[in-house]
Amino acid sequence: MRVVVVGGGISGLTAAYRLRRRLGDTATITVCEAASVLGGKLRTVELAGHPFDVGAEAFLARRPEGLALVREAGLADELNHPAAASATVRAGGRTLPLPRGTLMGVPARGDAVAGVLSEEGSGRVEAESRLPGLTLPDGDVPLGRLLRERFGDELVDRLVDPLLGGVYAGGADGLGLRATMPALAAAVDAGATSLTEAAASQLPANPSTAPVFATLTGGLGTLVDRLAKEAAADVRLGVPVRALRRLPEGGWRLTLGAAAAAHAPADAELDADAVVLAVPAPAASRLLADVAPAAADALAGIELASMAVVGLALPPGTELPPASGLLIGERERRADGTPFAAKAFTFSARKWPHHAVEGAPVLIRGSVGRFGETERLRATDEELLRLVRDDLAELTGVTAEPVDAVVQRWGGGLPQYGVGHLDRVARVERAVADLPGLAVAGAALHGVGVPACIATADAAVRRLVGN
Repeated sequence: MRVVVVGGGISGLTAAYRLRRRLGDTATITVCEAASVLGGKLRTVELAGHPFDVGAEAFLARRPEGLALVREAGLADELNHPAAASATVRAGGRTLPLPRGTLMGVPARGDAVAGVLSEEGSGRVEAESRLPGLTLPDGDVPLGRLLRERFGDELVDRLVDPLLGGVYAGGADGLGLRATMPALAAAVDAGATSLTEAAASQLPANPSTAPVFATLTGGLGTLVDRLAKEAAADVRLGVPVRALRRLPEGGWRLTLGAAAAAHAPADAELDADAVVLAVPAPAASRLLADVAPAAADALAGIELASMAVVGLALPPGTELPPASGLLIGERERRADGTPFAAKAFTFSARKWPHHAVEGAPVLIRGSVGRFGETERLRATDEELLRLVRDDLAELTGVTAEPVDAVVQRWGGGLPQYGVGHLDRVARVERAVADLPGLAVAGAALHGVGVPACIATADAAVRRLVGN
């Protein structure tokens, strides 16, 4: 069997790895990746001599797919979990502990978020359970509008948006309830008459002490390397796929882009029995335009957010706040009235035990970029570094000169799960289901996190070769 995987991120590499395990050594598996490196949004670089993630830095450990793949790939010894330090949030001009007892910022009790909100804001939250009973339509609804109607603006601006910004680089006003908080919607569908009651029903009475997140001590790039090795695929870097068409006799023909044609004219086309498209929504839309127009049209409706990660290595011994990180709402302001450039900081040396090495540089991540916010990302790397350092100094008092730094940009890196996203994905999957030997995977479908991407790859492989 000849299979081409288009896209060398975590979804594509998981698919290639699973295909090799299912099909054995006789299968021809080719991975075409337009970038010069594998991994997609999983990228580990060297910062002050230490492996450091400048894409995704962790994955949800309470979903099984990520942990299972790490263990299956033989990397269980590299698993690490966050230290005990808690996160903080900048709210109303103050840095406060991130409240417990919420579901992505939606409180399970009226007093759960009192410390983060004003007296008026707390009153709105307290009163939500006494509002007229809540029912939802079958389709999705705007998350921000619903939360603002039920709780008021403060809860959204000070807590929900900063949390969502870390996942989607977008705020509640541009996202759908069912697409981003399906458990909350399901609780309302099951009979909860308020969002407070719905959130309470989803939080365990006795919270588990099991860690929520996990990473690898050598960086998530370690998983990328292991999957690529075990897949034993013909990996073609710098090779975009320009077109896809069905062959009359069955199977597929892929036309490779200019980079491939320039260096390997004889290989400008690839024929395959099956194809996995594991690329961002715009690229998948272009490739499906002729073979599955309905899917292409649905994918074209998915908007993307861009962002940048700034990694800082501060001198050994630099004192950090006693927290794992800091979230910053879009409406928060510096002392001079200007907005912060950063939307979040991760104090990596506090959060991850493998970065808390005595005598080693003190590592920090700053994240910049929200959906629709493009002006700030036009700054040069040097300017982004300065802006992030200025924010760090004002928010924490840390002014140490870095011994090393890195800026990683992610143009169009995060799909936005707006109202209608679930319907779009359903249309994509229905259209592709009519095309034998073709499957789609990736962050544009059923979740942007690493486990969700792995799940789409597993589903794509099952579609192509069965269980």
